[in-house]
Amino acid sequence: MVPRQASLDKAIEIAQKAIENDKAQNHREACKEYMDALDYFMVALKYEKNEQFKILIRSKIDNYLSRAEILKKHLAGPVGALQSTNALMADEDPETKKLRAGLSEAILGPAGSDVSWDDIAGLEAAKMSLKEAVILPLKFPHLFSGMRKPWRGILLYGPPGTGKSYLAKAVATEAKSTFFSISSSDLVSKWQGDSEKLVKHLFQMAREMKPAIIFIDEIDSMTGARGDGDSDASRRLKTEFLVQMDGVAHDNKNVLVIGATNIPWQIDLSIKRRFQKRIYIPLPGLEARKRMFELHVGETPCELSSEHYQWLAERTEGYSGADIQIVVQDALMQPIRKLITATHFKPAMMDGEMSADEPVKWIFCSPGDPEAVEKSWTTLTAEELFEPKITLVDFTAALENVRPSVVEEDLVKHQQWTKDFGSDGS
Repeated sequence: MVPRQASLDKAIEIAQKAIENDKAQNHREACKEYMDALDYFMVALKYEKNEQFKILIRSKIDNYLSRAEILKKHLAGPVGALQSTNALMADEDPETKKLRAGLSEAILGPAGSDVSWDDIAGLEAAKMSLKEAVILPLKFPHLFSGMRKPWRGILLYGPPGTGKSYLAKAVATEAKSTFFSISSSDLVSKWQGDSEKLVKHLFQMAREMKPAIIFIDEIDSMTGARGDGDSDASRRLKTEFLVQMDGVAHDNKNVLVIGATNIPWQIDLSIKRRFQKRIYIPLPGLEARKRMFELHVGETPCELSSEHYQWLAERTEGYSGADIQIVVQDALMQPIRKLITATHFKPAMMDGEMSADEPVKWIFCSPGDPEAVEKSWTTLTAEELFEPKITLVDFTAALENVRPSVVEEDLVKHQQWTKDFGSDGS
């Protein structure tokens, strides 16, 4: 792991412990941990190349250093304790700090998202629309002047498990933008009045760290159609979101909002209009399904040929990308299940010659095999156990266990909504 990432991970881990001890009033331990975390943050800052992330790390350093100094005064004695009490109260208030700290955890940034276009099978039309909306304006801003303006709000909709979140992460990676990955539940606060503040601070932070992409998953949960049954808090949240979306549309050229939903017909009409580009993310086609099987199997030893992957793709019509991932995971577990119940093993056939000092590797087999020896997996070491290859039989068994999660009724509703309000990505 690179020094920056290793140091940053360690800093966050120690800082979290410090916060927990701070809340529990274990001030001495908290102070020490804050200072330890600062050491790692400084190393991460040294190696960080991204300017936006440098700003974020520096803000963390300032906050934790300030808190450590307050705790030091508190621990110094009666005089320091009196001064520190006022400081602690002042420090607690920054309700803004609290809200922004929570939102900071949702920042991935270009270094935190490792999803690229190549990691997403199919969806070529959707990728093209997103490149048009995001990549081109950033790379060639002079093309988007005057009346030609890039999209500022994009809605990705379609059945669950079709790759909407992956598409958004790929956009952030390719655009080299700060990426805020937010679930609507992160913004819908149980504390009255906090939800609209969270929305306001989210957009404010995005402007500070531009170019930035705000991705809100399950956006329908916070932007449902307004009605008489709405609470005051819900109405205020939607109003604040509309205000911020309008601000992005008119005042800022470096913030993009991407929403994702499985039920677009439940989104409030006013909010729907703020997402000028609405892209349907359908179930994967034949070639996309074949590629998904290949991607999910990856480097795992297997006996599947291109024809086998084609056969699997043909038999998974109606499966989403998430369904196919589950099929592959189930298939990968089939040999493990056989291993656990196996009563006989035989020497494995190795691709290359083994040296004399290497232990014999064993693979499970049927009791009737001529080379079968009665054994249990519990008697074998890691060096003696041969990793079995995945076969088409394993995938056949997995397909019997995993059924498609998307029903025809939902597909019809998505297709009708696309016809009325959306776009197929072209």
